[in-house]
Amino acid sequence: MLVTPSSRRFPQNLRQAPPGSRGPVRKRWQIVVAYVVIPGIDGSDERHWQSLWERQWGASAVRIAPVSWSEPDLGDWVEAVGRAYREAVRHDERVVLVAHSLGCWAAAAWLAGNPSSPVAGAFLVAPPDPHGPAFPSAAGTFLTVPARPLPCPALVVGSDDDPYCTPETAAGLADRWEAHWHLAGAYGHLNSASGLGAWPYGRELLDSLIR
Repeated sequence: MLVTPSSRRFPQNLRQAPPGSRGPVRKRWQIVVAYVVIPGIDGSDERHWQSLWERQWGASAVRIAPVSWSEPDLGDWVEAVGRAYREAVRHDERVVLVAHSLGCWAAAAWLAGNPSSPVAGAFLVAPPDPHGPAFPSAAGTFLTVPARPLPCPALVVGSDDDPYCTPETAAGLADRWEAHWHLAGAYGHLNSASGLGAWPYGRELLDSLIR
């Protein structure tokens, strides 16, 4: 059973659309924000939805640049999020964190240390279970990040068959972060290997979070 309060469950009309679907038909308008892109270990390759979105956003997106991509150090990653945020906020006062995998924990750690920094939203996709068997041994410093309420609107998106985190655990993280929870379907770790392409349905979810 998913431990997600119904008050924070994401809209039912957005549940489990296929990755190539544009999702529900709705009126669109310009959403003017700046984005901090926070990938997982080794960054996101060119086929990853984060990279494809970043190219679409152009100068409005700033990717973190930690030194320790492959041997992630929490302090290094949190500092990288801070640098990217400061650069992004120069483009627009509304900044959104777009995180995947281990990047979700870097985002949560930075938010915990900077609760007064204006953030329009945190889009957290496929956070790994830090106590699960597949959690990267190289990321031991990330085990110290507590899952506490986030200081901004947030959405956690999980997969039915993510090898790094069960849906129940991901929903529990959303609950502890006081974030909305959305189960996207069976797409593995929701990465480039999932065949999502530019993941237009994910963009629908992101846009719905920050409107």
